[in-house]
Amino acid sequence: MGEEGLGLEVVRSVLLLGATGLVGRELLSLLLDDGDVQRVAVIARRPSGTKHPKLAEHVFDLGEMDAHAELFRVDQLFCALGTTIKLAGTQERFRVVDHDYAVTAARLGKAHGARHYLLVSALGANAESRVFYNRVKGEVERDIIALGYRSTTIARPSLLLGNRDEYRRGERIASKFAWLTPSKYKPVQARDVAKALVRLAREDAPGVNIVESSALRSG
Repeated sequence: MGEEGLGLEVVRSVLLLGATGLVGRELLSLLLDDGDVQRVAVIARRPSGTKHPKLAEHVFDLGEMDAHAELFRVDQLFCALGTTIKLAGTQERFRVVDHDYAVTAARLGKAHGARHYLLVSALGANAESRVFYNRVKGEVERDIIALGYRSTTIARPSLLLGNRDEYRRGERIASKFAWLTPSKYKPVQARDVAKALVRLAREDAPGVNIVESSALRSG
């Protein structure tokens, strides 16, 4: 694979976690349409409902990833996992989903030869933050970077907009007043985040690349 990291198009196999979420659904659609992606594996707790010749879907509890380690033998991993404390029920459960699952996937991918890990994080991620949400997101970034992937891409979107399965009143209000929000904090469409990650996966540049929300809005 002498073309890696030179911005040249190569055939890739990818694994996606979080395919039923807001950004994950967009990622799945774009990856399946990407002619340079030969195979798309999905690990999820429930079926995505998508059918495609190059899609291999594996449904099981994400706490069982170590028992399915062979699925992580891919070129690139996309992690779009994410919940809220309200949905998770407790801070401990939130941390399991947003931190532990993401880091476990990264560890398994690295052990099986994956070269590029692409993570959907959040604006304000900081492992030293006093805000629980931001601190967990920062710890995820820190622990994945520490694994030493050839390429690590981290997207830090602000408030995500799109068609969610559940209603979030705060997001509906924020989208109406987005024009009043400073550029750094303006909401970003989930589709734009997914488009940016797919483009960066295709470029496959080495090193750690952190993309802030304002850059993601350009797609």
